Amino acid sequence: MDILIKLFEVIFPVFLIIGIGFFLGKRDPKIDTKFITKLAGTFGTPALIFYSLTTTGVNFETFLTFFTYEVIAIILFSFVGIITLLLTKQDIFRELPPLILPNNGNIGLPICLFAYGAKGLGIAAAIASVIMLFHFTIGIFLAKKKIDMTTIFFNGPIYGIIAAIIFLYLDIEPPIFLVNATFLIAYATIFLVLMSLGIALTKLKVFSLKNSLINSFSRIIIGPLIGLLLINFFGLKGVEAGVFFIQCSMPSAILTYLVASMYSPKRVVDSIASTIVVSTVISFATLPIVIYFSLIYFM
Repeated sequence: MDILIKLFEVIFPVFLIIGIGFFLGKRDPKIDTKFITKLAGTFGTPALIFYSLTTTGVNFETFLTFFTYEVIAIILFSFVGIITLLLTKQDIFRELPPLILPNNGNIGLPICLFAYGAKGLGIAAAIASVIMLFHFTIGIFLAKKKIDMTTIFFNGPIYGIIAAIIFLYLDIEPPIFLVNATFLIAYATIFLVLMSLGIALTKLKVFSLKNSLINSFSRIIIGPLIGLLLINFFGLKGVEAGVFFIQCSMPSAILTYLVASMYSPKRVVDSIASTIVVSTVISFATLPIVIYFSLIYFM
């Protein structure tokens, strides 16, 4: 019974805020979330990453370890994703991002926070920092089918990661005024991006249900299996294993749609939107199972 109460405590806040966004999106179809996206990308996400990494007890070695683990996971996600796209005759470059970049920020961070507390948030942030970095580098490269290094300099989260790494590497405690400022921005960002996800679900449409289901299976089902494989291979235990497993089980990130809408043809954008919608809806059923499993076996 206690585990079910804990499960409810973890899931309810996240689903409630997504539900608020969905309600607002249905009530006002013209509601615009561009401001939230710009705010989160420019200030919110860098502050969230910095706060999560520098105030939760994560050291430089832990950050580097889970950064590396997540890169390996993405490589494995990529193998599965490319095979999936080849079998369904989709674009193996432009349609790959939603299969390899899970929603570790919007959904993953708050769930890991509620499930495992501050330590869970710190480890989850190390993992999410990889995804954020890849969104605005590899994600853009794939969407454009061209390597453009100038995009790195306009990537807000990169600066948040660099700042956090400096503090972690030098083992410096951030000043209280900086902690307080990033705390306020970070938690406001969590609320806003979850709400914007709910709003987005009222606007994105499913154009190819068959391919979207196949893509979602690759992300929602194969993703956690890869997570378990790596947990066993690296001998992860407790909170570290639980956070890694949860982060590997997230649906496709909505940022892949935003990047695609800027750099890819409409057909690709529609396909990515479909995958995001279907994988997110399916995750409402799979995530409680994932979290329940994590709370039982990885505590």
